[in-house]
Amino acid sequence: MTAATATAAAPVRWALTWATARRVLAQLRHDPRTITMMIAVPAVLMILLRYVLNNPVALNRFAPEFIGIFPLVVMFIVAAVTTQRERARGTLERLMAMPLGKLDLLLGYAIAFGLVACAQVGVVLAISLTWLGVQLPGSVAPLAVVAVLDALLGMSLGLFASAFARTEFQAVQFMPAFVLPQVLLCGIVVARDQMTPVLRWLSDVLPMSYAVDAMQHISTGAAWSSPVNTDIGVIIGFTVGALIGGALTLRRRTR
Repeated sequence: MTAATATAAAPVRWALTWATARRVLAQLRHDPRTITMMIAVPAVLMILLRYVLNNPVALNRFAPEFIGIFPLVVMFIVAAVTTQRERARGTLERLMAMPLGKLDLLLGYAIAFGLVACAQVGVVLAISLTWLGVQLPGSVAPLAVVAVLDALLGMSLGLFASAFARTEFQAVQFMPAFVLPQVLLCGIVVARDQMTPVLRWLSDVLPMSYAVDAMQHISTGAAWSSPVNTDIGVIIGFTVGALIGGALTLRRRTR
């Protein structure tokens, strides 16, 4: 086992993790533009989708999928840029000089962004189910759970992607390079079972495919069905894997 792997696998010290989460939340509280982007942008996009479709049947069919995608994409961008900013400013280097484990650090970020993700999804759901008139065949609980997990997935992928960017601009560039291909292959444009074998294989190894697949099952009436539970398990697996991968990329000295 390498030193990096051993450090990433060290037990989580929750006092340090919560201290990191509080620090990140304090920083976000003093950054109204970032808060606005995380909370307001997915809701505005849902409103735009409502008037683009302009059809209640189509809205009920596609809204759940985008309720999952919009928070995922926004959280990816914000997490990637915020973490890269802290790398560039030397904040992470100073923190890593303290008795703070890599997983302590990243879990602190995950908790902070996760709380914001819950608020983000709450606003999107409130607007979608009231003002926009989105109707679900069953309970709203599965939709809310999957939407929050999708936002957390975007956050973890953003934390992981920030390790490969040298500047905030490069972190933003990961969005079209990493997210947009997934949008094309996740099953919204063309059903995954109608893709060529190569594209279907690529779709099967991309996390957004399972986020959309879960929402498609929910929109057709399958709430806590076996396929939805399977998709949830895969989403959680990708989220945990991205956090562990992000921990392995942290170095004691930034460049």
